Amino acid sequence: MNPKYNHYKVTLEHISNPKDSELHEPVSVIFDNHDNLFNIIEKVKERDLFDDKSQAIEFALGLKMFSEVMLRNKENPLFEDMKPAFSDFMKKLKGNLK
Repeated sequence: MNPKYNHYKVTLEHISNPKDSELHEPVSVIFDNHDNLFNIIEKVKERDLFDDKSQAIEFALGLKMFSEVMLRNKENPLFEDMKPAFSDFMKKLKGNLK
């Protein structure tokens, strides 16, 4: 773990299945992020970007986890085409969160 980063643990639990098939066992991941994710979640919730406050949490958490992986792997060709559009998107989002 990087001592300069915030450290988090997320656990995903499969609580229901529309097809009544077997539920998956929970998975957990411990990860670092340079941002305070709780502050970002609160900012997104406060701005009412989504009708449902839980969607604000999903959005903020998913976006920050994704973007941190992309930053750490910026030389990976998988992200090559996405970088310019993602940069524009983040500038727009940050403008909405001020």
